[in-house]
Amino acid sequence: MQTTRLTLICHARTVAQKLARFPTNEPLEMDWQSAKGSRRHSFKGTPRLLCGPELRTRQTAALFGDEVEVIAALSDCNVGQWQGVRVDDLQTSQPEALQAWLDDPGSAPHGGESVAQLGQRVAQWLHTLEATPGHVVAITHPFVIRAALTHVLQGAAFNQIDVEPLSAIELRFTGCWRLRLLGTDAQGVL
Repeated sequence: MQTTRLTLICHARTVAQKLARFPTNEPLEMDWQSAKGSRRHSFKGTPRLLCGPELRTRQTAALFGDEVEVIAALSDCNVGQWQGVRVDDLQTSQPEALQAWLDDPGSAPHGGESVAQLGQRVAQWLHTLEATPGHVVAITHPFVIRAALTHVLQGAAFNQIDVEPLSAIELRFTGCWRLRLLGTDAQGVL
């Protein structure tokens, strides 16, 4: 059986992340245009490069290459009316709703997508990759990466996984999905 290698990379930091706001379709905080292509040689060979449709994922993907496929399944979690709202403000104005969302994966008090729905979407996308041998690099969002890890780890606590900007994890499929943590001795070549 051939191996599917999936490297999930979190988009670079945005002002919304810096201010602890739920995201909008904001650009990256960094000058991504001057860094365009700067991470092109981060991987051996030429992996298939995917990203979510949001501006921040497309700009981050441009750091890794020009041929990028936009995949709707890699979209950030739809947080409905909470888009652009600071978490601190929700703790004051809607503490019960925020707590319900944090505690219950099926809850969507913001009117958008629940964590459970996000998890189902990401699990379906992972399933489509199982018959796709080779290396896939996907630039996406912390919530999507959490959902992928939760699926692969079969029930790990979603809110106990921290995903830092530009962090990467690797998942491999050889009959079942396995998480592979990348070591520092990779000498810059993933």
